[in-house]
Amino acid sequence: MAVAFTREEDYEAQAANLPDRPVSAHPNLVTASGLAAIEAELAAARAAYGAAQTEGGISADRTAMARATRDLRYWGARRASAQLTEPEGAAATVQFGCTVEVEREDGRRQSFRIVGEDEADPKAGSVSYVSPLARAVLGKAVGDVVTVNGAEVEVMAVR
Repeated sequence: MAVAFTREEDYEAQAANLPDRPVSAHPNLVTASGLAAIEAELAAARAAYGAAQTEGGISADRTAMARATRDLRYWGARRASAQLTEPEGAAATVQFGCTVEVEREDGRRQSFRIVGEDEADPKAGSVSYVSPLARAVLGKAVGDVVTVNGAEVEVMAVR
């Protein structure tokens, strides 16, 4: 019986020893909405940390405290390194924060906004500025053709 309790405690200790979330080596460029999202995540992490402490902290639920601490470190670092970057006026070329419309070789049109890594959500129409697609079109103008993953893509509009 003692072995069973020891193993259970070992699993709990391992679960509570969560590795840090990886922080990108790229500059932490953010749009205004991205900065607001980081601040909201940081506030949520602070609230989760406070709740974990109130509910008994480490002795009650080690994994909740570990998750809250890990998230607090991550979002604190992301907020500290955030560089608010907005497009400069009416864009003639693709820049960070712009919405770009492209046409693929097969005729499909795709529209996406180039944003920071933490705010990227391809399903919602936003891609990270370090993604292959964004890197290919940054600095390009309407009518420019670029190659992405072996296929040509033409810039149709920049907003």
